Amino acid sequence: MRGLNKVILIGQLGRDPELRYTPSGKAVTSFAVETRRDWITQDGQRHEEVEWFHVVAWGSLAEICKQYLTRGQQVYIEGRLQTRGWEDSEGRRHYRTEIVASEMIMLGERRSPPSSHANHQDSPDSQP
Repeated sequence: MRGLNKVILIGQLGRDPELRYTPSGKAVTSFAVETRRDWITQDGQRHEEVEWFHVVAWGSLAEICKQYLTRGQQVYIEGRLQTRGWEDSEGRRHYRTEIVASEMIMLGERRSPPSSHANHQDSPDSQP
């Protein structure tokens, strides 16, 4: 039996992407994407819901994200959900669910050179 783990987001970057390299030299970039949902209740009250997502990109897609994306920019992200866990220095267990990006498309106003579309299947065999 086969499953499906696919996420598609359109939102704004909450911060500039941060690029680093693993000990083996593989590029990894992380950034946050914000989505908003507005609605009006039956009694006429306006509501807004903001959701934040942690996004991780690997390999050449990581380098492209770092080079072309900036805080506040609208972006399309496609990828899969992954939850990872770690233990802090005090022995407490922490978990974070992230979107591992496989595709990124810049939307809205273009702030950088033309090559703004990236489609990669880069993902590490072992992640930190």
